[in-house]
Order: sequence, then C-alpha cells, then structure tokens
Amino acid sequence: MSTKVADHILSRLRAWGVEQVFGYPGDGINGLLAAWGRADNRPEFVQARHEEMAALEAVGYAKFSGRLGVCVATSGSGAIHLLNGLYDAKLDHVPVLAIVGQTARSAMGGSYQQEVDLHTLFKDVASDFVETVTVPEQLPNVLDRAVRTAYARRAPTAVIVPGDVQDLDHTPPPHAFKMVPSSLDRSSWTAQPSQEALERAADVLNAGDEVAILVGQGAAGAQQEVCEIAELLGAGVGKALLGKDVISDRIPYVTGAMGLLGTRPSYELMRDCDTLLTVGSSFPYSQFLPDFGSARGVQIDIDPHMIGMRYPYEVNLVGDSRATLRRLLPLLHRNEGRDWHEQVCVNVARWHEVMERRAALSADPVNPEQVARALDPLLPDDAIVTSDSGSAATWYARHISMRGTMRGSLSGTLATMGCGVPYAIGAKYAHPDRPVVALVGDGAMQMNGLAELITAAKYRHRWTDPRLVVGVLDNRDLNQVTWELRAMGGAPSFLPSQELPDVDHAAFARQLGLTGIRVEKPDDVTDAWRAALDADGPAVVDFRTDPSVPPVPPHATWDQMESTAEAILKGDPQRTDVVKQGFKAKVQEFLPGRKHG
Repeated sequence: MSTKVADHILSRLRAWGVEQVFGYPGDGINGLLAAWGRADNRPEFVQARHEEMAALEAVGYAKFSGRLGVCVATSGSGAIHLLNGLYDAKLDHVPVLAIVGQTARSAMGGSYQQEVDLHTLFKDVASDFVETVTVPEQLPNVLDRAVRTAYARRAPTAVIVPGDVQDLDHTPPPHAFKMVPSSLDRSSWTAQPSQEALERAADVLNAGDEVAILVGQGAAGAQQEVCEIAELLGAGVGKALLGKDVISDRIPYVTGAMGLLGTRPSYELMRDCDTLLTVGSSFPYSQFLPDFGSARGVQIDIDPHMIGMRYPYEVNLVGDSRATLRRLLPLLHRNEGRDWHEQVCVNVARWHEVMERRAALSADPVNPEQVARALDPLLPDDAIVTSDSGSAATWYARHISMRGTMRGSLSGTLATMGCGVPYAIGAKYAHPDRPVVALVGDGAMQMNGLAELITAAKYRHRWTDPRLVVGVLDNRDLNQVTWELRAMGGAPSFLPSQELPDVDHAAFARQLGLTGIRVEKPDDVTDAWRAALDADGPAVVDFRTDPSVPPVPPHATWDQMESTAEAILKGDPQRTDVVKQGFKAKVQEFLPGRKHG
C-alpha cells in the first residue's frame, strides 16, 4: 500500500518524538483519522470534549514537559475552536503545533461547507509560522519548519492540510529546482550576552545596597544561580506568577508572587529596593515595579523582542538565564550589609503568619483561603498544581508553596477562564507518574471543567499514578469580576451577570465513576483533601466557600478596604450585619504590621 500524505504526517510527528496529539474528530481530518488507524494510534490520539480544551491540554503538556504540544482539529468550526487555547500558548510563550483540516482544493472559493479562510484566521495567533500544504512535495519541510519554529520562538504554529491532500500518495521533494528538502535535527543552542554588557550589568548590581530580584518562567532551571546571586548581593527574590515554580517558597528571602494577586512582601520588595534584576520575566504591571528613577535596573531575557520593556533598565542582557547568570556571578561582589536582606526575611515571615490567620478566619460556610492553605502541606514534593483564572488564582498565588520538584502554572497572560482542568490533563500526559491537583472556581468548572472530567475518566488508566484531584471553590459567584466591580468600580454585585447555578460538582464526578466529595463545614476541609489525594483515580472535591472573603490587594489601604465594604453593603443589604462584621474582621487581620498604613 502506498504511503499517503496523512501517513507521512504521523510518521514525521513520531520522528520528532511526539507521543500524543490532543484533538477532536471531524470530516475535515478524515484522512488523518484513517492514518491513525493504520498507525496503531501512534502518536496517541487523545480525545478532548472540545477543540479549545484540546488546545489547552496541548499547552498544559508543553508547559510541564518542556516539549512540543500538538493539537488537531477539523476544518471550519473545529479550527476556530482551537483559537483560545492557541492564544494562551502565544501569550505565555509555549511551543504548540496545530494541525487542521481544510475544505478540498477543488471546492475552495465556492462558499463550500466549513470553508473558512484559515490563513487569515491563524495569521495572528500563529504569526511565526502558518502554512497550507497543497501538494505532497511540500512535506516534510512545512511540518519540520512548524516544529522547529514552535521550539525556537516558543510559540504556536499551524499547518493546514486540505482534506483531499491528506489522501494523496506521499512523494518526497526530489533533488530539483523549486523543491525544498528538509531535515529532522534540532540541535540545542544557548544565547549569551557580550562580556562588555555583563561587566556593565555587574557594575549596576554591585553598586546596589537594597537589591530586588524578579524571576519569571524564563528563569526555569536557574534556581541555583538565582540563589547564589541573591545570597551574594543580600537580595530578596519575588516571582512573576508564571515563575512561581522557578524557585522554592521555603527559602526565607523568597517573597512570593508579584502583582495584584501577589504578596505584601513582594510589593514592599519592589517599593523599597534601589536596584532591580529581572530574570526571564516580562511581568506586565509596571505599577508593581519600583517607581521610575528610584532604582537602577538590569534585565536578562533570551528573547530580544521581549527585552527592555516594563521598566527603564540600564542594561539589557540578551541570553539564556542560566548561562548568563553563571557568567555574571564571578563579576559580582559580596554585599556585607545585611540589614536589607534581614528585613526581607522578616517581612516574609510576617506575611506567612498573616496568611495563616486569614485562613483561620470563620466564613459562611467555608473560607476559600482555608481550602488552599489546608492543601499546601498535604501536597507531595513532586506534585503538579494548576490553577484556573479568577479568585482561585489569588489563593493559589498566596497559599500554595513550591518546594522539591513541584511544578505549577496557570494562564498567566491571557488569563483565560477554564484552563485549570485541561492543563491538569496535559500535565498527566507530561508526567503520568506524578500527582496533579487543579484549583478551580465553580464558574470555570461549569464552563468546561465538568466536560473535561469525562476526558479524565476516559484516560485515567493510561497514567501510572492515576491521581488527578480537582478542588472546586464553589461560591455560586463569578467572584473575581464581582470583586473588581466592588473594589475598582465601587459598584455592588450585578447578580444577573455574577450569580451562578447551584451545581453539585462532586455528584457529577461520582456519576462518571470518579471520587466525589462535598465539603460544607470547615472541620472537613483537610480530611477531604487527604481522601482525594489517597483516591485510586481522579477525584473532585466541591468546597462550598464564602464569596464575601476579599482577595485583598497587597498594596491596599484601610480607606480602600472601607470603601469596598461600603460597596458590599449597598449590593447586599440583607446581609449587612454579617458582611460588615465578617469583612472588617478579615481586613483587620490582614492590615497589622504593614508599613505606610
């Protein structure tokens, strides 16, 4: 039997080391599906419930494996559904390849069924590389370039294959004019800055008395170097949310997450420092960085397109974080003054005490901070934690501490809703021998998490360690937007947009044969987490949490909290006494010991 184009695509993916493809079937990829049947399902076709989920699973896989994530969809609507997940890959700089079908060439331009201008559709999200295969000879070059570009640019790429082309006999490009041969090899490479630039950076850092280091996901693999520099300069280390798993939270001078969802010590670190070293991060919120002119700055990033932004850095070093830091280290002098370093450590210790107290506050019925806080010590040191967008991300950022070989991530830049569960499924394929926990809100769970539980149930037996725990913060409210309305707009909650249906997510899990636990009392929180982590397969824990617990910004003042409380009272007059007493108690617990009010 002759080899078809579709057969060659799967063969080439195998040659690139691709072991699974996340997707959903449709007649626009019938040729590929038939090839999968002939290839004994290699690479494995992982059937999501929706193409967007397939793309997000590919993103999760790529984030936690460091390898290419691949997703596939049919023409028209299937291709369109991939977009949100692919934009997540684009904005978080993750290598993902999308392979999509297209209407047969003979029907193109005829307003045929599912005919969409896919080049126009993908030209932004896959701006680094998108191409349509119209003749067999274009392969393998098009596919190889898509893979290499995804890796090199850390970006999504797209290959479009019309349905009739999939069924053509594959003929490789000959040694001839207007033919483009290709090769598989992708040798590793490391970019490094010049010695002169390193010396200028060292001069800036050596002159600092109160040094702050900000690390992002680009610093992954450089924990040792970051720690050596921090200890040499007496610096504190804050983390962009995508860099949460770059360095252990058990280190005393690590201040935790930055920004609106971040910690008070990180806010103080940036506010009071006189020198800033940013490593592998394009943290976008400059208002949480030092005031312009108050601190000198050095940035390290491997991507020259992303460097020199966010802050007026004096020196911008283009290079791999680990390699650049290793060359920078011999040029740095030990800062003998330790007052700044010690104050950072005191601030971190105080913050942990405040978070412990906040988690212990009573709520109606369960405090969501208690839910995240109780999970933290139970997590194995090799656990992978995913978080959805919304208020769940705040509790993930503040209460989950990274240590050992733990990994964690969320939709950092797109902040897309509904990524927590598909990320977790992607993580299970990246590391089938490790436990995975997803922390999600009930809005995200109802949006698409419930459907993806079906995917988890279907593939649970593929994983060496079958544990995939989904913790649902069930408060019947789209809580993050509610708090934004209150705190930023001074408006009460608009119930028609914010109120969610009351769904028993645990009962749904049990219908699928999974473990389902419902928690309505604070005393049951820890035991529920333990039971889920001890389960012999995927588990859902539905925590009935209080929507009135405020995700207080790290820089909030008492006056701001008072005005927020007033907005709550206006919006919920029937709960005046409960809200007034409970909310102010929570704020008072948060505020003690803070500088500047």
